[in-house]
Amino acid sequence: MHDQDIEEYFAEFEPPEGFRAELLRREILLSGGTDIVHNRIVSEVIGQIPRDRWRGFATQHLAFPGEVSKPQPDLVVIERGRCRRSGWLVPASDVTLLLEVVSLRSADRDYGLKRSIYAAGGAPAYVIIDPYDARCVLLTEPVGAGEEADYAVQRITEFGDPVPLEPLGTELDTTDFGTLPAVRPHRRP
Repeated sequence: MHDQDIEEYFAEFEPPEGFRAELLRREILLSGGTDIVHNRIVSEVIGQIPRDRWRGFATQHLAFPGEVSKPQPDLVVIERGRCRRSGWLVPASDVTLLLEVVSLRSADRDYGLKRSIYAAGGAPAYVIIDPYDARCVLLTEPVGAGEEADYAVQRITEFGDPVPLEPLGTELDTTDFGTLPAVRPHRRP
């Protein structure tokens, strides 16, 4: 199947009820429901984004030039006044910050595949919130292209300490972030 065919198929794809679908480097991945701790963290972050300058969209699909990917991060932050058109895709050029909350089955995808896709797309900042390890990973300064893309700067912050979100001009208070028991330990980041 050609890249354009995959993207057209995905644009029309209807996931089963209760699932969300993402196109990640030519593969369609389905995700089920999320834990309430996950949802509380996303809600807590949205509440801390300065609304006078930024908008936070939960589960919004993105379009990255040169990538056969249409990811759907847990949170997309864009500057007010950008992306004023309609449609189901936010262009990567409008993104200021992306955020993923690690779930039981998403650690490798969030720390690996999506990290590479977001860096290749030039997303200025990517935050991974890990309720299993009780820490946040802030990634900035995307470099490289394709599968070799990554972020040049990585800052790890434990829950309870503030995460400096320089691109938004604020700090993220993590003291109320809930944790989840480490069912299946991972070795990331």
